[in-house]
Amino acid sequence: MKTKITLHFYTKSTKMNADGKLPIYVRLTVNGQRLEFSSKKFIEKSKWLPELCKMKGSTEEARSINSYLDMIKSKVLGAELELLHKNEDLTIENFQSILLDKNKKSRMLISIFQDHNNKMRELLGKQYAHGTLQRFEVTLNHIKKFLHWKYNSTDISIDKIDFAFITELEFYLRSVKNCSNNTAVKYVRNFRKIINICLNNDWIEKNPFSKYEGKVYEVDKEFLSEEEIRKIYSKKFMNTRLEQVRDIFIFCCFTGLAYIDVQQLRKDHLGIGIDGNKWIFKNRQKTDTRSKIPLLPIAEELIMKYETHPKCINEDRLLPVLSNQKMNSYLKEIGDVCGINKEITFHMARHTFATSVTLTNGVPIESVSKMLGHKSLRTTQHYAKIVDKRVSDDMAILKQKLAFQTMAQSS
Repeated sequence: MKTKITLHFYTKSTKMNADGKLPIYVRLTVNGQRLEFSSKKFIEKSKWLPELCKMKGSTEEARSINSYLDMIKSKVLGAELELLHKNEDLTIENFQSILLDKNKKSRMLISIFQDHNNKMRELLGKQYAHGTLQRFEVTLNHIKKFLHWKYNSTDISIDKIDFAFITELEFYLRSVKNCSNNTAVKYVRNFRKIINICLNNDWIEKNPFSKYEGKVYEVDKEFLSEEEIRKIYSKKFMNTRLEQVRDIFIFCCFTGLAYIDVQQLRKDHLGIGIDGNKWIFKNRQKTDTRSKIPLLPIAEELIMKYETHPKCINEDRLLPVLSNQKMNSYLKEIGDVCGINKEITFHMARHTFATSVTLTNGVPIESVSKMLGHKSLRTTQHYAKIVDKRVSDDMAILKQKLAFQTMAQSS
């Protein structure tokens, strides 16, 4: 039976580059089995002749690209003759081995991932925060352990990563590592960034994430009530470290600053706002968006309390902030001492600012979003759960309006 071999060139609109050009792809079919790969050439959509599988015109660019495509045709013919000469079967696998040089050293996942993390480390403070690097390092560590668990291997060629690999990785994170849904999905999404690097460099042809639908579910953000804030703020501590951590936590409850932002806070971040009072003006480390926060009296009082602290003077800081790990450790102790049955973390201060301090007291969500330095209102809505007290107050106003209308009608 004669082997049927067809060769087809086409442009791929889903892989348009930054210049708006489409890559020219090669499709080789041998007895119904396909091999598709990029020609590494790009072309404007309007200049491609799909019926002739070539570039239109007689410009130098057209002659160059069409000549290159002819060379690929010659390579396919040469591969066929080589296989016939070796008395080997004309299969898609054998054509692939010759055309794509499958004997060359494969690109390996772990080395690519490690290179990404190394570059991220070089850009700390410029393009990435330390927390972002830490998340990718944890993801890499999980993948290393997954490879050992699933394949008893220390690495894997990137061309062997498929949809099954992704689903098995997610299963491993959920089962063996006991990750929650959101945590598992976030690790897999970090991994997707590495796959996108491989796709953008044409190291792999097919996107294994094309059918992946991992969803992050919204989780209610924990925050402190006004009464709980008052409990912590009014508590007398004999331990100066506990008092210091308490004060910085309360400061963030009244400013909405995240740990890294309050840790970086300097005197030159203070300025006079549009109302003539003191404000904080600072770009958020995480998103580089501008936060403009009017200082409430409690926050201003705490800045004054620590202005002569040695750490603040020597390091040009507004507050003597400890490491995030130590802060969270002390906050757990503070919660226990104050009889608060919640797992208090430093980031809870940001949630508390968004709910109990601002929204509950009638500050519009648009203003809260601006102070938090969010890029969109949707992000603020995840933080700022409007609590029952605000709903109750709003409904009380509505009841008064309706009662007044009823009285007016009856009279």
